[in-house]
Amino acid sequence: MANIQLAANLRRLRCDHNYTQAQISDKLNISRQAYSNYETGKRIPDLDILIRIADIYHVTLEQLILQPCTGTGVINQNSGPYYIGMEVETADTIYLAKDEVELLTHYRNADEDDRKLTRKVLKM
Repeated sequence: MANIQLAANLRRLRCDHNYTQAQISDKLNISRQAYSNYETGKRIPDLDILIRIADIYHVTLEQLILQPCTGTGVINQNSGPYYIGMEVETADTIYLAKDEVELLTHYRNADEDDRKLTRKVLKM
């Protein structure tokens, strides 16, 4: 079971800082394959590795794990409370802010025309 947000942040932060997987893995004293597994969600880094990654990118652990991050900071997020969501097929975890839960609930209850419009606006 992976944390979807963490895996996305690891890749996005690395790319935004122009690092290769090999460069980050060297900084963490782990193999490139081990780091690749973190980015793909195949493995979850232990706490020590998470702390070191957060330090490299100058973000908090909370931001790294829960909030969408870029090289220039956190993307439009207030801090918690967060609600745990799960992708059913993979059992991957994502943490959602209250407004995200409300948006998903409204989408789920919308008719098909409103859903199509939402997907168009979001370029999905």
